[in-house]
Amino acid sequence: MKRYLSVFILGLAVACNNASDKETATTDSSSMDHMHDAGAMGNVPDLPPVPDGASVYFKNITEGATVKSPLKIEMGANVIKVDTAGPVIEGVGHHHLIIDGTDSIPAGVIVPKDSTHIHFGKGQTETEIALSPGMHKLTIQFADGLHRSYGGKMAATVHVKVE
Repeated sequence: MKRYLSVFILGLAVACNNASDKETATTDSSSMDHMHDAGAMGNVPDLPPVPDGASVYFKNITEGATVKSPLKIEMGANVIKVDTAGPVIEGVGHHHLIIDGTDSIPAGVIVPKDSTHIHFGKGQTETEIALSPGMHKLTIQFADGLHRSYGGKMAATVHVKVE
C-alpha cells in the first residue's frame, strides 16, 4: 500500500509541475509586445495628454459611402504627429483600424491585436483591406507608443456599404 501511495504522490507532483510549465509556455507574449519600450512594469509612463484641437479622420472615405473591396483606406491626423510605436512621446502616436467593432476604445486601454483591431505601429497612414459585401463600420483609433488608446476624442468612425 505504501508503495502505491508513493507512486501516486510522485505522479501527482510531476503532473502539477508539468501543468505550471505548460502554462508558462503558452502565455500570450503579445501582451508584452505593447510594453516593449516601457522597461520594468513599474516604469510605465503616464498616457500623454491629447493636444488641443487634435483629431483623426478618414482622408478618402465619407460616411455612408458605397465602396468596392479591396478598399484603400487613407488615415489622417490633425495637430498630432503620426510616428512609429515605441517610446511614449507627447503629441505623437499611431493609427489603429477597428473593423466592425466599437466606436472607440477608452483612454489608457491597450488596443487589442486581432483580426478586428489592425495596428499600424510602423507609422503607416494608409492600407488596403478586403471586406465582404454589405454594411461595415470602420473606426480609426489613435494611440500612444505603447498602443494605449487616446480615447474617443482621437477616434473617427464611418459606415460603408461594400458592393
